Amino acid sequence: MNFIELFLIAVGLSMDAFAVAICAGLTMNKATLKKLLIVGLYFGVFQAVMPLIGYMAATLFADKIIAFDHWIAFALLGFLGGKMIIGSFKKEGCPDRVCPDGFCDDRSCPGGEKPENREVSLKSAQMLPLAFATSIDALAIGVSFAFLQVGIIPAISFIGITTLVISMIGVKIGNLFGTKFKSKAELVGGVILVLIGLKILLEHLNL
Repeated sequence: MNFIELFLIAVGLSMDAFAVAICAGLTMNKATLKKLLIVGLYFGVFQAVMPLIGYMAATLFADKIIAFDHWIAFALLGFLGGKMIIGSFKKEGCPDRVCPDGFCDDRSCPGGEKPENREVSLKSAQMLPLAFATSIDALAIGVSFAFLQVGIIPAISFIGITTLVISMIGVKIGNLFGTKFKSKAELVGGVILVLIGLKILLEHLNL
């Protein structure tokens, strides 16, 4: 796997975190550098750790299924990418947006405004579940890395740093512009993962 492919996978994986970071930024009165770093570190660390867990688990039986490992990698990437693509079309809003009638979950809520005293909590009780939820799919990527014999330490370091930076950008975008980029990010991330999976399969089939 070359650098460009790894970069695209890192970007694709980070899109879930990016979408949630946009929602977090939406609730902030001011997105300070400290807040950006806190959100970015939570998502970045989890996005790096999850592939490592998947990689370590997969190496226990990788030699037994090496004959069709490319099919597994394709299936995992295709499934994750497809799920993100489908999710990008769902009408899921961000929490804590204030509407004239109170709080609602509609990202396109007319007249919505950022709340004054309802910022998303950046404490571990709030951030750990979010970081876990947005990184759980990365377990499957770690499994794929084991089958493809990817150097895991450089790979997860790159994925973690990429997610950290993209999450910080997401918080800032959400704080400035709202959620207009959320579904687009999920769609792009899904397409990237599907195409990478297809490329891996075609290369192994020599097509």
